[in-house]
Amino acid sequence: MSLVPLTRPARLAPGARVAVVAPSGPVPEDRLKPGLDLLREWGLEPVVGAHVLDRHPQFGYLAGTDADRAADLQAAWCDPAVAAVLCARGGYGAQRMSDLLDWDAMRAAGPKPFLGFSDITALHEDFATRLHLATLHGPMAAGIDFLQHEGSRAHLRATLFAPEAVQVLHAAEGARALVPGRAEGVTFGGCVSLLAAERGTPHARPSGAGGLLLLEDVGEEAYRLDRILTQLLRTGLLDGVRGVLLGSWEECGPYESAIRPLLADRLGGLGVPVIENFGFGHGRGALTMPLGVRAVLDADAGTLTLTEPALA
Repeated sequence: MSLVPLTRPARLAPGARVAVVAPSGPVPEDRLKPGLDLLREWGLEPVVGAHVLDRHPQFGYLAGTDADRAADLQAAWCDPAVAAVLCARGGYGAQRMSDLLDWDAMRAAGPKPFLGFSDITALHEDFATRLHLATLHGPMAAGIDFLQHEGSRAHLRATLFAPEAVQVLHAAEGARALVPGRAEGVTFGGCVSLLAAERGTPHARPSGAGGLLLLEDVGEEAYRLDRILTQLLRTGLLDGVRGVLLGSWEECGPYESAIRPLLADRLGGLGVPVIENFGFGHGRGALTMPLGVRAVLDADAGTLTLTEPALA
């Protein structure tokens, strides 16, 4: 069965209340405060989850206990006064708390924008398969790119408030087609190691047939990326994919000599357009990429054109 477009949440308006949560790693307080100030400059009213600044008593790589992180996300999502839920950062931990969420209650609460990337890829997949909801893969409220890169902030702001203004996404400078061509499909994906970690779990999508797959990662050596991509091939996620957009590969080894040849080797045989360095993920100046929307990839022109704006 091919992927179909998911429900698009409503865009934001000035004065909207937005919740900031930490489903994964601990959030540095000195980065959270300026991030909240930037949101206020946009005319938004940020509210911070009760446990955002917590740290797990035993595992310091987690922002509080699994139950508390899940409670923050669920409370924010089910609060009718909250118009959007923004993740503070990635790291690790989203998978640990995902099954503690009441997905029926969250479905009943209705759609709203959900934003994050990196470890949040696990939740993007859950929101797609359990809530049938389109989400946003983009800079987070306490993230370095959000705080320091005006271009990244500007693209996110336009996506949230005036999504028709960024309906055509242009690849970053230096992008090129690994495999030329044009393809139409429904966007999905994110951090490739998290996509691999989802395989075999109860709610994982069976395949990406009909999809335009977004892939990026950070801190993975070439042999580990080889293993990850091979797992995606062997478990069928790449069956029927119509195109691939590659983002950043920060700290993943020499790109020209190791990573590009690997990506070409593992993805080139799909027989679909593949574009590299599109400009999303862990790299500087990352674009906000809508997930769960129909779009057209032109690998030669370096564009992704959304059939409809990311938000309604």
